Amino acid sequence: MKSITLILAAGLLTTSPLLALAQDAADKNHRSLETELTGYQEVPSISTPGEGEFSARINNGATSLTYELAYADLSSNVTQAHIHFAQPGVNGGVAVWLCSNLASPPTPAGVPPCPPAPAVVSGVIDASDVVGPSAQGIAPRELAELLAAIRAGTAYVNVHTSTYPGGEVRGQLGGRGRGN
Repeated sequence: MKSITLILAAGLLTTSPLLALAQDAADKNHRSLETELTGYQEVPSISTPGEGEFSARINNGATSLTYELAYADLSSNVTQAHIHFAQPGVNGGVAVWLCSNLASPPTPAGVPPCPPAPAVVSGVIDASDVVGPSAQGIAPRELAELLAAIRAGTAYVNVHTSTYPGGEVRGQLGGRGRGN
């Protein structure tokens, strides 16, 4: 995955400035998010060969988020993956379930299973997918609140495994730049 990212980054460096201006204009309506997931971002940090990437785009009306989560080289079976609400270096509550191999409850109905690594999980998140965390001020179905948290850099994606139930790889979303 890292070599693909490097190839894409090298290509972007040679892209014309006009394309960059067009992308900036498009991002006013569509917010792109990207982050790399590593064990070093977990709290506490995890030394693992596991890695992942998360990319997403907020639609024009900010009514949905189309995402893709990729992960590989994890220590054990994936149990679940989420978007959480918290600043860097802090654990926070679950805002959205991306996939789960846990029973329901706690897994909400309609959440897809997490495939074995290496894998890609993709989908579209709308207000019906937001589960909270109410104790942190985001009520179920409050997509606008979650998107505000993402834009402020106070949301992260993590992938939980049976070896590391608190999370094996994590990446912060939003804030300055393109996601981390």
